Amino acid sequence: MSELPSVVIVGRPNVGKSTLFNAITRTRRSIVGDEPGITRDRIYGAAAYRGRPFTLIDTGGIITDDDALIPSEILKQAHVALKNASHVIFLIDGRAEITGADRELAAMLRKLGKPVALAVNKIDSPKREGLTHEFYSLGFKDLFAVSAEHHLGLDDLLEHVTHDFPEGVAESGPTDAVLKRGSRRSRSDAPDSDAQDLEPDTSKPSDVSRRPVPPIKVAIIGRPNVGKSTLLNAFVGAERAIVSPVAGTTRDAVDETVEHKGVEYSFVDTAGIRRQGKTKLMAEKLSVVMARRHLRMCNVALLVLDATEGMLALDATIAGYAHEEGRAIVVVVNKWDQAKIGKRKFAEEIADHLKFLDYAPVAFISAKDREGVMGLYGMIRRAFHSASQRVTTGQLNQFVKSLKWEHGAKIYYMTQVDVRPPKFIAFTDKAQNLHFSAERFLINRLREKFGFEGTPIVLESKRR
Repeated sequence: MSELPSVVIVGRPNVGKSTLFNAITRTRRSIVGDEPGITRDRIYGAAAYRGRPFTLIDTGGIITDDDALIPSEILKQAHVALKNASHVIFLIDGRAEITGADRELAAMLRKLGKPVALAVNKIDSPKREGLTHEFYSLGFKDLFAVSAEHHLGLDDLLEHVTHDFPEGVAESGPTDAVLKRGSRRSRSDAPDSDAQDLEPDTSKPSDVSRRPVPPIKVAIIGRPNVGKSTLLNAFVGAERAIVSPVAGTTRDAVDETVEHKGVEYSFVDTAGIRRQGKTKLMAEKLSVVMARRHLRMCNVALLVLDATEGMLALDATIAGYAHEEGRAIVVVVNKWDQAKIGKRKFAEEIADHLKFLDYAPVAFISAKDREGVMGLYGMIRRAFHSASQRVTTGQLNQFVKSLKWEHGAKIYYMTQVDVRPPKFIAFTDKAQNLHFSAERFLINRLREKFGFEGTPIVLESKRR
């Protein structure tokens, strides 16, 4: 299958690129706000117009002559997107005068030799359309007055941009919404949307590894500046996400689909999660909200720790978010090449601070040097299979009979009612819930018998 045509939205900061991206894809994929520079990495979405599908790319606000680290990295990311663009939408703020930055960006785009549509944004009334003519001075003949916020003028713009794109999907209105969660190949957002691809599984994880594997959604989580974007780039094998020593560089979630040994992994690099009350900028607050949203939608969470700083209280807080959401978890200790203590000592620190994650495997890696990164694929896959595993009621009845049970309430039988995470109900002779020590005993015995490495287990009790 040939790749879809790509349309890249470019412009200086705060002209409405993310609003236009969301309007065309009919999503809230890009964070939108009044603060300039919210979008930094390039964000992918899938869309179609009158049956003509294409990939839409939202770039960070471009300042061509700024040597500062973040603006220069944004320009670098934009160049990667523009290199293979089928069409470019150059977005201008129609309520402001043409700036030097606009003219420099226009000159850069003309040198590329790509077809460019000049979209004059924030034209939300017919009276303002007369103000657009001055923008012809930027040297582009195809000019369109639009209001991304109010969805005005998008038909003319998209008809022009996609007129020579091949048809590939059925028409479903003026803009066909076929977004696949920002990745060009990822599947549905729902964490369990691919559950039908797995038959009920009653084997141990070692046997499960030979089964067909649906796409696995992986969220890379952690506090700021622990190396999440570097890890995404290591998985992808390219500079997909901006990496800098500045904490909080990633704001929008950046995602990419990678195929490894016949399995698709959809990785999402989330913004660094800060403690509540520590974020002051609106963009950072929204980033934290979006990061937790992506955590809810993933199948497996990679909790990234910084080996040079050791375990911090915020690491435990973020781990708690993933545990509470019932996500399968792999703990990734990054920057191990710079660590000052041994693996055993660090593992003890993790065990002390993250007692509730005793089921999660731990990997020691250097994302920057790509050491140990390939080994994460197997750990992700095993954690996903564990979270998807089903145990039959017959097997559970045998399990109950084999228990050396000394916790008061009598267990008649157990059944598994859900996956991701695995959820069990124990039917007893008591009306009240089992004591937490009894619950822990049962969960530990379930792990010993059936595996469940890398996933939390939910246990409820009911009176028969």
